[in-house]
Amino acid sequence: MKDGIMQSTLREMQAFLRLRNLWVTFAAVVLLFTVTGPFGTYEHLRGLPRLAYWFTVHALAWPTAIAFSIAGNRLLERLISQMFVRMMIGAAVAALPIAILISLIDYAWFAKPPTLEGVAGGVLSSLPLCLIFCVISYMTLASGKVGTPESPQPAIAVPETPGARLLARLKPQTRGALLHLSVQDHYTLVRTSRGSELILLRFSDALREIDGVDGLQVHRSHWVATAFVSRLERADGKLVAVLEDGSEIPVSRTYAAEARARLG
Repeated sequence: MKDGIMQSTLREMQAFLRLRNLWVTFAAVVLLFTVTGPFGTYEHLRGLPRLAYWFTVHALAWPTAIAFSIAGNRLLERLISQMFVRMMIGAAVAALPIAILISLIDYAWFAKPPTLEGVAGGVLSSLPLCLIFCVISYMTLASGKVGTPESPQPAIAVPETPGARLLARLKPQTRGALLHLSVQDHYTLVRTSRGSELILLRFSDALREIDGVDGLQVHRSHWVATAFVSRLERADGKLVAVLEDGSEIPVSRTYAAEARARLG
């Protein structure tokens, strides 16, 4: 289960870090910190060194905060319904590793040895930044720039290809055999044999675009290709489908009978 979450987080992280809007915002924030010189950096560093310092800080802090936000979103899916809340919790936890990273950067820049008091203070100062990173990340995700919008798309895939209509919405490098669809708020996360991608499309509409793919819906939030299911088993009294990559998805009572019949 942990391996499945880690793999899923890494896939989403890679897709997220390819977003152009995210890095435009990143550049704007680095420039803002360089010009204003917060935390005494204006007094201690000149222009280019100050730019290098804040670039290094943000280049390490942003991916860390984003990774923890995505991991929090995945880990807390069954406990908290709001994606934004899940991501904010993950970002808050990221304050500790980010504080440690910043203390190491300060040591490299200012020869200031890390201390427990310094790290504790870094957590307090990093926490607001982590939450801001999370808000920016969430807004970038909600802007619809991840995946393809719900508007009509040109038919790029070959019509006879199973799931061609849905695959046509994906980036060329992501198109492959459909493995798993899951709900992500107003988005659908599409996993293929070549990666995963979030698309702005209702789950019910996505299901209508997978013609010819051998699979079944096992939960109101999950569809899976039969070839991608390793086995069915019970966990904490609930039926789950264990996928080939080791991750698990719930099987609801509504779809349990069909799942047992087709997946054994």
